[in-house]
Amino acid sequence: QVQLVESGGGLVQPGGSLRLSCAASGSIFSIDDMGWYRQAPGKERELVADITVGGSTNYPDSVKGRFTISRDNAKNTVYLQMNSLKPEDTAVYLCNADITARGRYRRMNYWGKGTLVTVSS
Repeated sequence: QVQLVESGGGLVQPGGSLRLSCAASGSIFSIDDMGWYRQAPGKERELVADITVGGSTNYPDSVKGRFTISRDNAKNTVYLQMNSLKPEDTAVYLCNADITARGRYRRMNYWGKGTLVTVSS
């Protein structure tokens, strides 16, 4: 019943910006950590950013200073603002979250299907 759906991907020129959104829906009791990962052809999936329910954030050096993760707990949504985009940012961006379903005891980890970001002239 619980699912994550990303949106906001597309084609953008180098130096441009995009804002990704990921909305969690279904029978949700609570959401803990949320994050964004990316997968480029021939490369391992890597963490882009994560954020705790309290708002603490974490970024790798490759995106630090360019990307900003945020969340709206009332809307069960996490965002990724991407600025100064580079061709090497091209990848499928996937949403990830730790969610406890209503009426359940154990917290589970969920993935969205991803949204494609292409940075090219």
